[in-house]
Amino acid sequence: MMRGAVKVSWRWLAALVLVAAVVVVLAATAQRAGQTPGASGQSPEPTPAGPIAYVVGSVTAGPVCPVVQSPAPSSCDPRPVAGAVITVSFADQGEVARATTAADGSYRITIHGYGTVTVTALPLAGLMGAPAPVTVTLEPTETRRLDFDYDTGIR
Repeated sequence: MMRGAVKVSWRWLAALVLVAAVVVVLAATAQRAGQTPGASGQSPEPTPAGPIAYVVGSVTAGPVCPVVQSPAPSSCDPRPVAGAVITVSFADQGEVARATTAADGSYRITIHGYGTVTVTALPLAGLMGAPAPVTVTLEPTETRRLDFDYDTGIR
């Protein structure tokens, strides 16, 4: 009779340990979803449940006319760049989001997280090099505007 009681006791203890492990995992997951930057200033890991920030802007290419005129005619204004790829990276995580510019050169990137990010316009065929990357610090729910200008090479 004593053996049966010990078996039930061990099974009960094993079940209790399993439930406790599940609770710890769920608590850690919930805490991580609402994570804020630590004292080191590192960005939180992006999560769908966490804060969302946005980077928006437009991408143009210029000069369009070979000779600068004063005043410059509107036909010489930089032109919008369609198909440019813009990426967002956290230093400790690499690329976390990207977008491709629309026909009017505009883009919008949703970032799950906040903190210091580097926004980069990738090189594009037919244009010289790429604009310099920009590093900014985003606050939760912030929308930051960043415009990029490619060089056409026309002089």
